[in-house]
Parts: sequence; C-alpha cells; structure tokens
Amino acid sequence: MSEAPQTVKLEVEDGLAVITIDRPDKLNALNAETIAQLGRAVASVAPDDSVRGVIVTGAGPKAFVAGADIGELARMGPITGIRVSRQGQDVFRGLERLGKPVIGAVNGFALGGGCELALACHLRIASTNARFGLPEVKLGIIPGYGGTVRLPRLVGRGRALEMILTGEMIDAAEAHRIGLVNRVVDPGSLMDAARTLARTIMANGPIAIALALEAVDRAAATSIEDALVLESDLFGLLAATDDMREGMNAFLDKRPPRFAAR
Repeated sequence: MSEAPQTVKLEVEDGLAVITIDRPDKLNALNAETIAQLGRAVASVAPDDSVRGVIVTGAGPKAFVAGADIGELARMGPITGIRVSRQGQDVFRGLERLGKPVIGAVNGFALGGGCELALACHLRIASTNARFGLPEVKLGIIPGYGGTVRLPRLVGRGRALEMILTGEMIDAAEAHRIGLVNRVVDPGSLMDAARTLARTIMANGPIAIALALEAVDRAAATSIEDALVLESDLFGLLAATDDMREGMNAFLDKRPPRFAAR
C-alpha cells in the first residue's frame, strides 16, 4: 500500500511552529487524511517546550482552507457523519488547548471547515483577499467542526446565525468589523504580520500565557463566580513561579525579562 501524500507541513524556527495545510490543487480542502495529519502535527507540538507559538496557514495564494472534501462527505451515513464531525472537533479542540498562542494566517478562502479551523485559532490575521463563510446549509448539512459553537461566542448570536443560516461569504473587512479577525493586512505582508504578532506574545512569560489561555477557555463554560475563583487560583499559582519574580524584577530594574518557563 502506498503511503498517503503529506498534506500538512510542520516547520519550526526559533521556537515558532508554522503548520501549513498543503493541498493547493484542492484549495487545501480537509479530507480525513489531512485532518489526521493535522492532528499529528498538533500532537507533536504540544509537549515540545521549545515551541512557544504556532501559526496555521494554507499553501498557495487562493485559499487558507476552502472547506471539507465534499467527495468524502457525500458518502457519509449517520454513523460515519458523527465520526467525521468528532474527528475534526477533537483535532481543532487540541489546537485550541495547546497552551501556546495559535495564530491563524488566513490567505484567501476560509470556508466551512476552513472557517472552523480559523475559529479554533486564538487569534486571526487575514489578508485583504480573505473570504470567510460557513456554507454547509447549502449542502443540506450544518457546520460540524465547532462552527455553531465558536462563531456565536466570537461575534455574537445574531451575526453568527446570519452567516450560518444564509451560508453566504463575508470579506476580510467585514470579518474585521464584526470581530471575526483581529487584523487585516496586504497578502504580501500576511506571514510577516503573523510572525511579528506571535513573537510579541512569545516574549512574555510562557507560563502566564498558558494560564491566561486556560482561564479564558474555561471561563466560557462556567459561571462568572466559578470563573473568578479559577482566575484567582491561577493568579496565585503564578506567584510561585521563577518567571513571576523575573518579570517583576526586570520591570523594577528597567531591563528586558529573561523568562525560563519555571
């Protein structure tokens, strides 16, 4: 049996991992093998303490990820449909819970599963030619990789329902206006902007970054009272770290901090 082609590339340089969905001839559509390879890339980055930040992007100038592989989806039955949905959900949730900042660099179309992949990133930078949409209802299905969960939390129920129920695309400027993306840049500046943002975050305390991500993630699924208790606990936990003392002393000494993730 021939080995499946590599459709997800992982490159690490100076603590920054770049994960690229690499099926440009298919507009980087997500088939089962690509989802599996993405899961393996995320799993390899998760325990690597030398990796302090992650960028997710798509190969080529046309698409970030232009959806799932419709040829595969068309063959689904009820049981396989649940399995397909949960496979994508698990991989995207793993990305979201890495404990390292994940930036989606959205070049071109981010539709269906591609939009959902962007939503699973902590921050999103879009090129001016980016287009976002959840067109699943046009195919008689709904978003299955977390789109109905993450989009309302990000942009609000009304705007999310409009995108989900119409299936229509929005451009980068509208995505920025409604809060779906953090920044919009020229296509030629996209990766540089993503790397600059990632390295700005990576210069801060890595334990603090991980716990800030955890606090925000867990607060979304609990009451305000419980979320505030968690925040206090994590705040106190950080007071036990060498990084907190280094950060405070560096500020008082008027010098850059040298965090050691301890």
